[in-house]
Amino acid sequence: RGSGLSTEGGVAHWWAQRITAIALVPLTLWFVISAIAMVNADHATFSHWVSAEGNPVLLILLTIAIYHHGQLALQVIIEDYIHHEAVHFTALIMVKLGAFFLAVFTIFSITKLAFGS
Repeated sequence: RGSGLSTEGGVAHWWAQRITAIALVPLTLWFVISAIAMVNADHATFSHWVSAEGNPVLLILLTIAIYHHGQLALQVIIEDYIHHEAVHFTALIMVKLGAFFLAVFTIFSITKLAFGS
Protein backbone atom coordinates (compact mmCIF):
# COMPACT_ATOMS: atom_id res chain seq x y z
CA ARG A 1 0.00 0.00 0.00
CA GLY A 2 0.96 3.65 -0.19
CA SER A 3 2.67 5.66 -2.87
CA GLY A 4 6.19 4.36 -2.41
CA LEU A 5 8.43 3.52 -5.32
CA SER A 6 9.06 -0.04 -4.19
CA THR A 7 6.64 -1.62 -6.66
CA GLU A 8 6.28 -1.40 -10.40
CA GLY A 9 2.81 0.17 -10.02
CA GLY A 10 4.24 2.78 -7.66
CA VAL A 11 6.85 3.81 -10.20
CA ALA A 12 4.21 4.12 -12.93
CA HIS A 13 2.04 6.19 -10.60
CA TRP A 14 4.99 8.43 -9.70
CA TRP A 15 5.86 8.98 -13.38
CA ALA A 16 2.22 9.66 -14.31
CA GLN A 17 2.05 12.35 -11.61
CA ARG A 18 5.25 13.99 -12.90
CA ILE A 19 4.20 13.84 -16.56
CA THR A 20 0.76 15.32 -15.90
CA ALA A 21 2.32 18.04 -13.72
CA ILE A 22 4.76 18.94 -16.50
CA ALA A 23 1.96 18.97 -19.08
CA LEU A 24 -0.18 21.17 -16.84
CA VAL A 25 2.38 23.98 -16.69
CA PRO A 26 2.15 25.21 -20.31
CA LEU A 27 -1.51 24.18 -20.67
CA THR A 28 -2.52 26.12 -17.56
CA LEU A 29 -0.50 29.18 -18.58
CA TRP A 30 -2.15 29.10 -22.01
CA PHE A 31 -5.59 28.72 -20.44
CA VAL A 32 -5.12 31.50 -17.87
CA ILE A 33 -3.85 33.94 -20.52
CA SER A 34 -6.74 32.96 -22.80
CA ALA A 35 -9.29 33.30 -19.98
CA ILE A 36 -8.01 36.76 -19.12
CA ALA A 37 -8.40 37.73 -22.78
CA MET A 38 -12.00 36.45 -22.65
CA VAL A 39 -13.05 38.69 -19.72
CA ASN A 40 -16.28 40.47 -20.71
CA ALA A 41 -16.62 38.34 -23.87
CA ASP A 42 -20.12 37.34 -24.89
CA HIS A 43 -21.17 33.76 -25.61
CA ALA A 44 -20.63 34.11 -29.36
CA THR A 45 -17.07 35.41 -28.90
CA PHE A 46 -16.30 32.64 -26.42
CA SER A 47 -17.77 29.96 -28.72
CA HIS A 48 -15.70 31.33 -31.60
CA TRP A 49 -12.56 31.18 -29.45
CA VAL A 50 -13.30 27.59 -28.36
CA SER A 51 -13.69 26.52 -32.00
CA ALA A 52 -10.57 28.40 -33.20
CA GLU A 53 -7.81 26.26 -34.66
CA GLY A 54 -6.05 24.23 -31.98
CA ASN A 55 -8.10 25.46 -29.02
CA PRO A 56 -10.43 22.43 -28.79
CA VAL A 57 -7.42 20.09 -28.76
CA LEU A 58 -5.61 22.15 -26.11
CA LEU A 59 -8.77 22.31 -23.98
CA ILE A 60 -9.22 18.54 -24.22
CA LEU A 61 -5.55 17.95 -23.35
CA LEU A 62 -5.93 20.31 -20.38
CA THR A 63 -9.06 18.45 -19.29
CA ILE A 64 -7.39 15.04 -19.46
CA ALA A 65 -4.27 16.26 -17.63
CA ILE A 66 -6.25 18.02 -14.87
CA TYR A 67 -8.59 15.15 -14.10
CA HIS A 68 -5.90 12.48 -14.33
CA HIS A 69 -3.50 14.46 -12.15
CA GLY A 70 -6.21 15.13 -9.59
CA GLN A 71 -7.27 11.50 -9.54
CA LEU A 72 -3.66 10.40 -9.00
CA ALA A 73 -3.25 12.86 -6.12
CA LEU A 74 -6.47 11.76 -4.43
CA GLN A 75 -5.45 8.13 -4.87
CA VAL A 76 -2.23 8.79 -2.91
CA ILE A 77 -4.20 10.48 -0.13
CA ILE A 78 -6.66 7.59 0.04
CA GLU A 79 -3.88 5.00 0.05
CA ASP A 80 -1.96 6.83 2.77
CA TYR A 81 -4.79 7.75 5.12
CA ILE A 82 -7.72 5.36 4.67
CA HIS A 83 -6.94 2.01 6.21
CA HIS A 84 -10.37 0.38 6.42
CA GLU A 85 -10.41 -1.95 3.39
CA ALA A 86 -14.04 -1.43 2.34
CA VAL A 87 -13.82 2.35 2.65
CA HIS A 88 -10.40 2.35 0.94
CA PHE A 89 -11.70 0.32 -2.01
CA THR A 90 -14.92 2.33 -2.31
CA ALA A 91 -13.09 5.66 -2.15
CA LEU A 92 -10.62 4.60 -4.87
CA ILE A 93 -13.43 3.44 -7.15
CA MET A 94 -15.45 6.62 -6.56
CA VAL A 95 -12.46 8.88 -7.28
CA LYS A 96 -11.58 7.01 -10.47
CA LEU A 97 -15.19 6.93 -11.71
CA GLY A 98 -15.75 10.54 -10.70
CA ALA A 99 -12.65 11.74 -12.55
CA PHE A 100 -13.61 9.70 -15.61
CA PHE A 101 -17.22 10.95 -15.63
CA LEU A 102 -16.21 14.59 -15.16
CA ALA A 103 -13.53 14.36 -17.86
CA VAL A 104 -15.98 12.81 -20.35
CA PHE A 105 -18.62 15.44 -19.52
CA THR A 106 -16.08 18.27 -19.91
CA ILE A 107 -14.80 16.89 -23.23
CA PHE A 108 -18.39 16.52 -24.45
CA SER A 109 -19.05 20.15 -23.52
CA ILE A 110 -15.90 21.32 -25.32
CA THR A 111 -16.79 19.43 -28.49
CA LYS A 112 -20.37 20.71 -28.36
CA LEU A 113 -19.14 24.30 -28.06
CA ALA A 114 -16.44 23.84 -30.69
CA PHE A 115 -18.47 22.02 -33.32
CA GLY A 116 -22.00 23.25 -32.64
CA SER A 117 -25.00 21.73 -30.94
